[in-house]
Amino acid sequence: MMKENVLQWATVSVAGIMMGSTTLAAPTHLVDERPVEISHVSPDVVLVDFGKVAYGNLRLQPPANATGTVTVHFGEDFVDGRINRKPKGTVRYNQTSVTLAGSQAIVAAPPADPRNTELVSTRKHYHPPAILTPEEWGVVLPFRWVEIEGWNGTLKPEQIVRQSAYASTWKDDAAAFESSDDMLNRIWDLCRYSIKATTFAGVYVDGDRERIPYEADAYLNQLSHYYTDDDKVMARDTINYLLLDGIGTWPTEWAPHMVFMVHADWMHTGDLGWMSGRYQALKSKLLLHRKGDDGLIFSEEVDMKKTDIVDWPQKERDGYVFTPRNTVVNAFYLRAIKLMAEMARAIGFEEEAKRYEADFDASYAAFQKTFFDEGKGLYLDGVDTDHISSHANLYPLAFGLVPEPHRSGMADWLAGRGMRCSVYAAQYLMEGLFENGAGTQALALMVADNDRSWKHMVDSGTTISWEAWDLKYKPNQDWNHAWGAAPANLLPRYVLGAEPLAPSWKTARISPNLGDLKSAQGKVPTRMGAILVEWEVAGNFKMKLQLPEGMAAQVDLPAVGESSQVLLDGKPVKASLRAGRWVLEERVEGSVVIEVR
Repeated sequence: MMKENVLQWATVSVAGIMMGSTTLAAPTHLVDERPVEISHVSPDVVLVDFGKVAYGNLRLQPPANATGTVTVHFGEDFVDGRINRKPKGTVRYNQTSVTLAGSQAIVAAPPADPRNTELVSTRKHYHPPAILTPEEWGVVLPFRWVEIEGWNGTLKPEQIVRQSAYASTWKDDAAAFESSDDMLNRIWDLCRYSIKATTFAGVYVDGDRERIPYEADAYLNQLSHYYTDDDKVMARDTINYLLLDGIGTWPTEWAPHMVFMVHADWMHTGDLGWMSGRYQALKSKLLLHRKGDDGLIFSEEVDMKKTDIVDWPQKERDGYVFTPRNTVVNAFYLRAIKLMAEMARAIGFEEEAKRYEADFDASYAAFQKTFFDEGKGLYLDGVDTDHISSHANLYPLAFGLVPEPHRSGMADWLAGRGMRCSVYAAQYLMEGLFENGAGTQALALMVADNDRSWKHMVDSGTTISWEAWDLKYKPNQDWNHAWGAAPANLLPRYVLGAEPLAPSWKTARISPNLGDLKSAQGKVPTRMGAILVEWEVAGNFKMKLQLPEGMAAQVDLPAVGESSQVLLDGKPVKASLRAGRWVLEERVEGSVVIEVR
């Protein structure tokens, strides 16, 4: 069904060329994909279904006697048996006409979109340039269905292919996930494919409406890419691009995400030299120019009205009250300088590491004193307000800022309020729940039978994750946004339970969350090789774990039922019971079977 086309690329033309350079990007290529179904909706109109949405265009192979003009309609939405030619939001529809000249192969590509090819900002607010795909490809757009008008005779499968753009390095078998919950499996399939499909540009872009790299989008994309494929080049090229002068985007909290991205690269690759080369540039991403004498980040009027984003779109902010000193911005600042301290020490900048740690301690003390309501065990949105939003709490919980005695209570409070945030902030909400004993609630939110869950996306029939939970929550949304695919990283990290504890995955954490699942298994790609995890609950808990050579794992497992011991390959091992989990005292290596009885 698929055949690699010869077209490949390793550079993208962006505003970088306007500054005298060409921005390197991960290699991508066009892959020939055959239709899964061809039918006639009328004597003169052929309907072609490619099964999934992908960025691409068409290559037609007409018969020898073909003449005349055919009209090709491309669609991302399908209504009443036809392509939706007037879709809502930024859901894609386009058309083009091509002239047939015998059996000569011809590429049918739509006209370029003015907005997602814009190199010089012409709108009210400045934006970085769009990422352009190679000119020799022709224009690509996301589509699943095609209608062809004017094709004489029968359109055969071998006469039409979609030239679909993907990362050249993508491996469909690099990662896997399967559980006893069919809906969770379908969510994984949707989100994993979403990451593959959105690699078309060679760097992480926000979606088809703009095709611009944004820091927060890129970080979520990076996390999910790491858990669905074993290539790290695209994340690095996106980081390099976003660190260029003049490329950073407008939201306050987006800048600290650059620290998150470089730290994540270090943890997953162990490449200290690469991290060192970007360390100095990260200092401009710490919001230090807005730091007050009390150690907190201040927000001016323009920040409160525009740049402090909290969540996006605005209606997803759970009524957040913006103040001159607010919880969300300061939570991001604290997380960023904590990670900077870790990186500074690893590079050998011990004095800088100590300064960051001292700054963290002072700012954290002010953070707790200013924003935390000890009686309620929750954070206020900011100074001079008694409003408590989900966002003021979900970020501190995800970033490990909440005092230990209040973590489980805050997790329960957040879970009880439901998905009061966007698909972007849901990444952090889920992390906070999984990390603090509320994994069952996190999984329930993923598969909730409402329009604010990934189940809703699956039920809609989409094959790439959305920019928002639904069009009614963001009327201009597009249907090809990688930041909506958080389960692509959440399920391997928290259901299979695999995360790096040390750079390069030399030490892994294996800490599966069961929820209401009976079993789960999967494959997690790492720099050292794949981790294979398979667990089941049948009274007792049993896990088969296979680690690549050279990797050790710190393991903690759920204390199911009335369990009293842990067995490693059939022999009792030392383990301590902490907060409902058995924590093995010794790290494990190689292939093992661990049981909780």
